[in-house]
Amino acid sequence: MTQPQWLSDPLRSISDAHRQQAQAHQDQLTKPPGSLGRLEEIAIHIAALQARDRPVVDPVRICLFAADHGIAEDRVSAFDPVVTLQMMSNFANGGAAICVLAEEIGAELEVIDVGTRWEGAIPESVRDERIAPGTANMRLQPAMTEEQFLAALESGRDAVDRAAEAGVRAFIAGEMGIANTTAAAAVVGALLNKPAPGLVGPGTGHNAAGLRHKAALVDETLDRHREELGGAKPLSNPWEAGRRVGGFELAAMAGAYIRCAQRGLVIVLDGFISGAAALLADRIRPGTRDWMLLGHRSAEPGHHRIVAALGDDPLLEFNMRLGEGSGAASAVPLMRLACAIHNRMATFASAGVTPEGEC
Repeated sequence: MTQPQWLSDPLRSISDAHRQQAQAHQDQLTKPPGSLGRLEEIAIHIAALQARDRPVVDPVRICLFAADHGIAEDRVSAFDPVVTLQMMSNFANGGAAICVLAEEIGAELEVIDVGTRWEGAIPESVRDERIAPGTANMRLQPAMTEEQFLAALESGRDAVDRAAEAGVRAFIAGEMGIANTTAAAAVVGALLNKPAPGLVGPGTGHNAAGLRHKAALVDETLDRHREELGGAKPLSNPWEAGRRVGGFELAAMAGAYIRCAQRGLVIVLDGFISGAAALLADRIRPGTRDWMLLGHRSAEPGHHRIVAALGDDPLLEFNMRLGEGSGAASAVPLMRLACAIHNRMATFASAGVTPEGEC
């Protein structure tokens, strides 16, 4: 697959000078050095990403990408695919968890349909960028054509361009789509060459028998595509993994993350599906990972593998597994606190306090 030109755009450089300045500033605040732990680390990291002396989180935008999955017909989810459409109405009416969280943290929420089976006109509050009415069943054939995969990546790119032009500084990608934890498990399994056990989790609420069925189908799917490609290594290629076993919304999130790194927006990752998209994005465009903060650790077991692969500790661990961007949104107030302390706390000199070690 030939990469489009925009994927070759340079990633925004991260300022080591601002990282060092932020660390030096933290050491002059009226507290023992390091005593605020990760609050200090968050502020320093954002300062380096933004190349600013005074790091800021706001404005925040949440883009929720929705799509259906062909493999849902194999009953890999405890919910019927019609729930995707029902939840789209819920998003449009402001009744979903992410709607409430977005309102509470003052973030703009944009809902983007990249591939649901919605028939007729979708609600005015939902952006219609449907590529197809759901992916193909990846157990039987590639989930997407090359053209569809690229279109999904570009939908994510365009969402970030809209955000950047509106002055957004922190970006969250959420998702909705029955069976998308199955697609995420398959993508991670393909990229890391791991079997389904350890990656597949309850998703929408499977029991033990449902989990075994789901894991078996993921392994069957991966085996089929590896056989078609001639081995595990070709399937670990992000282009093959993304289009063969991914989803429209997962690919859109990956495209969004790459564009954030190109345009200098701080990425706040959500959980399992967000993490799978992040892993895919960093494999497509190495260095994208540097722009990511892991918002939370999902209760989905496969997310632990993703966290290890991305190499960082999430900010929160609340045993969440809803998706939609909910865990990332929950981390935003913590990020704001970190920046407020960095920007407004007194220094030893300004407060007339004797620093530690000079008594």
